[in-house]
Amino acid sequence: MKLIDINTTLIDGYLKLLGNLSTDIKLDLISKLTLSIKADLIDKKKSFYKASGAWESKKSAEEIIEDIKNSRTFTRQTEKF
Repeated sequence: MKLIDINTTLIDGYLKLLGNLSTDIKLDLISKLTLSIKADLIDKKKSFYKASGAWESKKSAEEIIEDIKNSRTFTRQTEKF
């Protein structure tokens, strides 16, 4: 059984289960599911923004770049033929 078939079967099962609920309860359920989805999207955005800008330093970008360039060491030796 494919994943799509399993999801379809699961959704059909939920629809049968919820089919006997009143209209008000169904609307309330839709509202709560919508809020849940929006909360998930907000959490994903927050985690994305937390991941960016994690480098904290009082140095400017140019100073950091200069430090990196100055710390490089070259040990490559070329052989003469």
